[in-house]
Amino acid sequence: MTNSKGISLWESGLLWFGAALSLAEMQTGTYFAPLGLKQGLIAIVAGHIIGCALLFAAGIIGGRTHKSAMETVKMSFGNKGGRLFALLNIIQLLGWTGIMIYEGALAASTLFGTGQQIWCGVLGLLIMVWIAAGRKNLGRFNVIAMGALLLLTILLSTGLFTVTESAPVSGEGISFALALELSIAMPLSWLPLISDYTRSAQNPVRTTAVSTIVYGLVSCWMYAIGLGAALTFGENDIAQVMLKSGLGIAGLLIILLSTVTTTFLDAYSAGVSSQSLFSRFNPKAVSLAVTLLGTIGAILLPLLDFTDFLYFIGSVFAPMIAVQLTDYFFTGRHYEQTAFSRHNLLLWLAGFIIYRLLMQADLPPGSTLPAMLLTMLLCAACNALRPQENPVEVEVH
Repeated sequence: MTNSKGISLWESGLLWFGAALSLAEMQTGTYFAPLGLKQGLIAIVAGHIIGCALLFAAGIIGGRTHKSAMETVKMSFGNKGGRLFALLNIIQLLGWTGIMIYEGALAASTLFGTGQQIWCGVLGLLIMVWIAAGRKNLGRFNVIAMGALLLLTILLSTGLFTVTESAPVSGEGISFALALELSIAMPLSWLPLISDYTRSAQNPVRTTAVSTIVYGLVSCWMYAIGLGAALTFGENDIAQVMLKSGLGIAGLLIILLSTVTTTFLDAYSAGVSSQSLFSRFNPKAVSLAVTLLGTIGAILLPLLDFTDFLYFIGSVFAPMIAVQLTDYFFTGRHYEQTAFSRHNLLLWLAGFIIYRLLMQADLPPGSTLPAMLLTMLLCAACNALRPQENPVEVEVH
């Protein structure tokens, strides 16, 4: 993934461009259609500003400490306590791997037939080849693939708005608060991964800024494509949108390339996270195993609607990063030399419960920000009232 000099700004931008350009992001954008164009775009942009700000903060921690994402988690929750989140992260990455392969195979099958299960196998195999080769060894091919994706996606975007009349929007309605949560949840799903890449950055702040800005802009674009597709064609099926936009082979290339470049990151980071569980694990072998299991899941399970999965990710990882941010930027303490930080684990559990309760309340600002602010306040108060024995200070720049 990196050389001795660390990952460059160009490599970071390319990496996160590929992460954001995915069918899952376009599909999620279609769920915003009941809000209309204006309110839908506001929810998309506002949610991404919040989500990417959290993504940036998490990346900074990894970049400054030179630790992987799950190793930074141990700083707040203890050496063994951090393993809980490493396991949860591997589970969510396995889920994303299956979802991405399922979405890509469904779209490819709609465009060209041959059967969805066969396309699941093709996509799984391509991702495994990408993992085995490694992005560093793919070199120029990766740059060409990203350039092709950019041009093809521009073509798809222009094709959306050639129809002047809006089609009726089908499906259930969605409140602005839940739409905001769906917008926050996608960058939040990358939060347990970003430090896997910023840890080797030449300049942590600049690299993390480039990563989050590129991801945020491209992700908003993908959501907007989904929103525009639903409003223009009355379609929630991105493959049907490609057909109606006149994309044939070009549509298939978008599906294949976007699925491989995005899912590679999920599988790769699952391998990195596995080392936080057991250091003897081989990251590449775990990445290949996660891809295989994700492919099997995509073949056997119906994975089309993943909104509940996104909400679950938010409820798990938003309070986790709230505790991390409080410890790193405010209290200056960490607990990686201990087995468990019981009070931080209890604070995370409280934040998880708060998040789920706030989702039921359907507040205008959503659930993520209020839940995180309450968790951070609880964490700060807990640390103020509970002196730490032999505290290990975190250097904050």
